[in-house]
Amino acid sequence: NWSEEEYRIFFRNNKHFNNSLFLTTLERGYKMNKKAKVDSKGRHLGENITYDRNRKRYRYSYKDSSGEFRSIYSTSYEKLLERIDKIDSMLKNGMCCYEVEKATVNVVFDRYISSKINLRSTTMSNYTYMYDKFVRSSFGKRKISNIVYSDILFFYKDLLSKMSVNTVEVINTILRPTFQFALRDNLILNNPVDGALSEIKRNSHYSSESRQALTQDEQKAFFSVFDDPQCKRWENLFTVLFGTGCRVGEFTALTWNDIDFENRTITIDHNLTYRPRLENKNKCEYQITETKTKAGMRTIPMIERVYQALMDEKIYQESNDLKCNMAVDGYEGFVFFNRFGSVHNQSSINSAIKRLTCKYNMREELNAKREKRPPIYIPPFSCHIARHTFCTRLYENGVDIKTIQSVMGHKDISTTLDIYAEISESKKNDVFTTLDENFVV
Repeated sequence: NWSEEEYRIFFRNNKHFNNSLFLTTLERGYKMNKKAKVDSKGRHLGENITYDRNRKRYRYSYKDSSGEFRSIYSTSYEKLLERIDKIDSMLKNGMCCYEVEKATVNVVFDRYISSKINLRSTTMSNYTYMYDKFVRSSFGKRKISNIVYSDILFFYKDLLSKMSVNTVEVINTILRPTFQFALRDNLILNNPVDGALSEIKRNSHYSSESRQALTQDEQKAFFSVFDDPQCKRWENLFTVLFGTGCRVGEFTALTWNDIDFENRTITIDHNLTYRPRLENKNKCEYQITETKTKAGMRTIPMIERVYQALMDEKIYQESNDLKCNMAVDGYEGFVFFNRFGSVHNQSSINSAIKRLTCKYNMREELNAKREKRPPIYIPPFSCHIARHTFCTRLYENGVDIKTIQSVMGHKDISTTLDIYAEISESKKNDVFTTLDENFVV
């Protein structure tokens, strides 16, 4: 470590070093020497601490758990030592990336999601996908220690202007435990997410969208579209979808090995997802996973129409030498696939529903005008509504709740009671008509 005078003497006596790489190196060394290990008060500084005489501030450098170099600065040596003590404590607990002044929502979420070792891969993939799409590039960049309750309110209100309340509820399901994680790590004093979405829904017109099953008339209208030869190829697929109540991942995962024609049963013991893999977020891939819950592993009896649809599909494929050419995690021989031999996913089935519904509604509007009657339109719906519709049909036909729970694969019977078993208006009218006839006063 040369003094300033020693550097001046060297440069004066060695002018041939001017504009050379060596001179640049020496100059850099001289500048580093100005960040001394002794401050202006003559105090000897601790390890990894330097004092910049020009800027009159202290600097502490350290490595975080990921091996990345970080630095903190302060004009007060005493305050710097306090911050160093806090960082050392965090380093011992593997929390060095948690420097309170700099930790963002993104940093905390990444740490939170990586700690969920027992989280199902599909759930983790869904959470990561939703967070990356709606939070990471905007709200996620904010320092978590600076976020207050009103910030969450405004963030949710902005989201609600662009998307459904159900989507925001999913985001809330991700953010709340993320902030709770930060609270337990003493990064924040309270959880600003608590109650935010509830307040917005309570003080505004926003409310969760109920999943309405198709009425019997709407379901009959939808299946009437298969009278068109151009749409006929979809009939077997939707007959099985509406006639089993499978979740879409369970349905697309069906292989011929799961179909027992002799006993007329369908075995549900695995699920097919089409999501970005965690190691490659930019590419969606198929993956076989476990069913949503243990109760999801079940055997579904075939009603006659489902049995016939599967028989027709098998005969059609064999007679036309058709088969699915995909294998996913050791599973092959999928029952339903597209014209390219690839298995379906939720998006492709929803697209088919949209096309078929649009085709029917256009035809129905013309027929209604011609016949001078009110049209019976099919409302927009997704493939998951087929599951709700199947459950509602079971209830309308007097099937007991425990049987419905078993067939649907619900873990809790409250799900069957509160979400799916919605009695249609026509069913309620029938019940009260019967009650009126038999009521004794």
